[in-house]
Amino acid sequence: MPTDSDIRTALSQVRYPGFSRDIISFGLVKGISIEAGKVIIDISVATRDPNIPRLIHEQAMDVLMKVAGVTEAKLNFDIKEPPNTATATADKLPKSSIPGVKKIIAVGSGKGGVGKSTVASNLAVALAKTGARVGLCDCDLYGPSIAHMFGSNDRPFQNEEQQIVPIERYGLQLISMGFLLDDDSAVIVRGPIATRYIQQFLRQVAWDNLDYLVLDLPPGTGDIQLTIVQTVALDGAVIVTTPQEVALIDARKAVSMFQKVNVPILGIIENMSYFLCPSDGQIYHIFGKGGGDHEAKRLGVPLLGQIPIEMSVRESGDEGHPIALEETAQSLASKTFHEIAAKLTLAVPL
Repeated sequence: MPTDSDIRTALSQVRYPGFSRDIISFGLVKGISIEAGKVIIDISVATRDPNIPRLIHEQAMDVLMKVAGVTEAKLNFDIKEPPNTATATADKLPKSSIPGVKKIIAVGSGKGGVGKSTVASNLAVALAKTGARVGLCDCDLYGPSIAHMFGSNDRPFQNEEQQIVPIERYGLQLISMGFLLDDDSAVIVRGPIATRYIQQFLRQVAWDNLDYLVLDLPPGTGDIQLTIVQTVALDGAVIVTTPQEVALIDARKAVSMFQKVNVPILGIIENMSYFLCPSDGQIYHIFGKGGGDHEAKRLGVPLLGQIPIEMSVRESGDEGHPIALEETAQSLASKTFHEIAAKLTLAVPL
């Protein structure tokens, strides 16, 4: 017959979703009852996210049924409201939609350098190719890149209602600090002013009957990101990472931020996933292999796609012509972006 120690050892493999710590070290296991081969576990969780108990249940059942002598396992969950936590505070903040926009999808990452803006730009283009009306808001005030990636030097203007009229390019509506600055100018503002600019971009822009608005968030989990996720009614978030562990560590932080404010994680995109050598047809995993897939499974979210390393992706971004504008037969990366966009339209239907 399994012992209490056997059961606790098994449950120490169950990670709390979004964290590296397990449910034993978190003190969530309140009771263990063993009778013959039947095990009953009492677990107490403080959360408003229904996915948390589900993911814990799936992991726990998997490890428990592998314990020698266990023939049946049952988990009793005591789900409580989280008292005085960041989640509770965020849930009390008023969230609202954005005028002129039906669905809002945030594209985030835990760190810079993973190609998040490239992914956001191409996803917006691919979504527009489905026939949807799409906008793209560059929320990175300190390192705006959307204006360059879409090859536009236009300046926005105000309409009669004192709203900012977005720039139109390739059928998309765009707004970015890059449209307001010279190439060598820098935005030097503290957090409160930065968040005020972002609120203007979101709520004082004349978005014209958009089906989807894609938000290209800054890397990390700072003031701008927190303001957006706590005050805007997001329909979901996409996390961009690269395969190596250093990127995955930071991606988990971004996932945790969205989970704490009850924003659905639509999935993970693994950028720079592999290089398909044109000369020998071999695949080379330059930044590691399987990191995005492993992390998606660990978090219980879809792996939306794996974007290959292609010189054309870099060249198209530098030339202001996102690769997703190209025919999918000409670029594997373009094909993958369009496949991801199709998945997003199913996950966030109009």
